[in-house]
Amino acid sequence: MKKITLCWFAAAALLAALTVPALRAQAREPEHISEMINARTAFHMLKSLAGSWTGTAGTDNAPATVTYRITANGHVVTEVLFAGTDHEMMTLYYIQGSDLLATHYCSMGNRPQFKLDSGKSSLKELVFNFDGGNGFDPGKDGHVHDAKLDFNGRDKFDASWSFYSGGEKRGSNDFHLTRVAAK
Repeated sequence: MKKITLCWFAAAALLAALTVPALRAQAREPEHISEMINARTAFHMLKSLAGSWTGTAGTDNAPATVTYRITANGHVVTEVLFAGTDHEMMTLYYIQGSDLLATHYCSMGNRPQFKLDSGKSSLKELVFNFDGGNGFDPGKDGHVHDAKLDFNGRDKFDASWSFYSGGEKRGSNDFHLTRVAAK
């Protein structure tokens, strides 16, 4: 009888030892999955920005206007910064395969490209990493290098674009924007 009880106890202990780590892994999995974001979800978040935005940009809090437009039959989100000025720039966001990409047409005359970092992005913040470009040498020339787009609610939005020169980060241009109410 002692042997049977000892066997049951050993079996129960073994079962517990195998089950507890599996339960811990299951408990973590949903949290991790909910933090992940894919290109299509991120693209729909960008589409939600459609319209006009005003606010400030840079360390001197200069007035800024930004317009987002959905174009190309819903396949591209166009972002226009500082429309009608010498600093007007455009960024096109689009899906290519399973990636969300962006090409920035800079007032400096270059075209850096970016790719969504799904692992660092969330339903509140999209993170774009530098992914090459045209018209410049990223190890030498000044260029926009990466971005973080913060969704602070339906009518508030922040963006931070890092500027690199000589292969190093030299600063960032931060935008703090509010949606312009439709008339």
